[in-house]
Amino acid sequence: MKAQFLAALNQICAEKNIPEDVAIQAVKTAIATAWRKDYGNKEQEIEVVLRDDSDTPTILLIKEVVDEVENENFEISIKEAQKIKGDVEVGEEIKIDVTPLEFGRIAAQSAKQVILQKLSEAERSSLFQRFKDREDQLLTASVNRIEGSHVFLEIEKTTVLLHPKHQIPGEKYFPGKRMKVYLSRVEQTTRGPQLAVSRTSPRLVELLMSQEIPEIEHGEVRIVSISRDAGSRSKIAVTSDDSKIDPVGACIGQKGARIHPVMDEIGGERVDVIEWDEDSTKFIARALQPAKIRNVVIVTAEEAYDPEVKRKVKKRAAVFVDESERAIAVGKQGQNVRLASELVKYELDMYNAEEYEPFKEKLAQLGEDSDLIAEKEEDSE
Repeated sequence: MKAQFLAALNQICAEKNIPEDVAIQAVKTAIATAWRKDYGNKEQEIEVVLRDDSDTPTILLIKEVVDEVENENFEISIKEAQKIKGDVEVGEEIKIDVTPLEFGRIAAQSAKQVILQKLSEAERSSLFQRFKDREDQLLTASVNRIEGSHVFLEIEKTTVLLHPKHQIPGEKYFPGKRMKVYLSRVEQTTRGPQLAVSRTSPRLVELLMSQEIPEIEHGEVRIVSISRDAGSRSKIAVTSDDSKIDPVGACIGQKGARIHPVMDEIGGERVDVIEWDEDSTKFIARALQPAKIRNVVIVTAEEAYDPEVKRKVKKRAAVFVDESERAIAVGKQGQNVRLASELVKYELDMYNAEEYEPFKEKLAQLGEDSDLIAEKEEDSE
């Protein structure tokens, strides 16, 4: 009987990722609750012993030996204690076997509820501890079921919701499909631990790159910034402190051997790898590839507080392109310039190439106007 009980308990522990000692303690607490329901009260101190040589638990009532009893729940007189254990002395604790032949129906029901509650609490705690230290990491998931726009994933025997806003637009989900997800945070809520996972986060692409490219994993190539339009296109700026390493080539690999697995994992999303440059004009021009940029002028080199919108606004740059390149630079629905702007952290204003000289002259005139200079300095504070 004891072997069957432990086997069943071990199976529950394995299924719910609960430590065995926690489950056994839950059972002991439930038995103590059942005993108090039928034979005692909540104030009494109870110890439950599960013996290998017995099919039933032993229930011990713990009391302190005293000369004069003031509270029968906690104390026993020396005279009564010596009837149980002859050599007991005042001040010692004595354990009295109060194991009943059977429990009542109500007590058994209470024990069942306690076991379920304790196991649920233990499962929640185990889940939280298991994933809390894995925030900002990739997890392997498989689709468990789909309910409308909600996709439920199974991650290490745990069901996790992939919210619609964190699903890649246009990606097809079906039961059993395996994929990588980004775990951004784990929160303890009244409903238990909640895992926030995403397929749309730019960080997912960064971690996939690190996983596929040894130079990134070992720090020889660094990802400086990334911008992403999930399901369509990403731009990644990379650099290396080692002049012998081509950071873009290391990321793409021979015939795209390294970048293609990353793209395949995110549903064929295009990933543009760009070399970062400390010269902002060169970096901006590269970020707008495949368009050919004629000139870039930095208008504002620092973030500034805009009182009209009551927030900080990005640094600003003017970009000059030939008319034939303008559509490529802007991209479909403005995607290329938007992603480039996010990548370089500049607001980018597009101009035709012939506007370059007049723009430079106007900018020079603004620089000579002391009132305007003072206003610009004030806004940037």
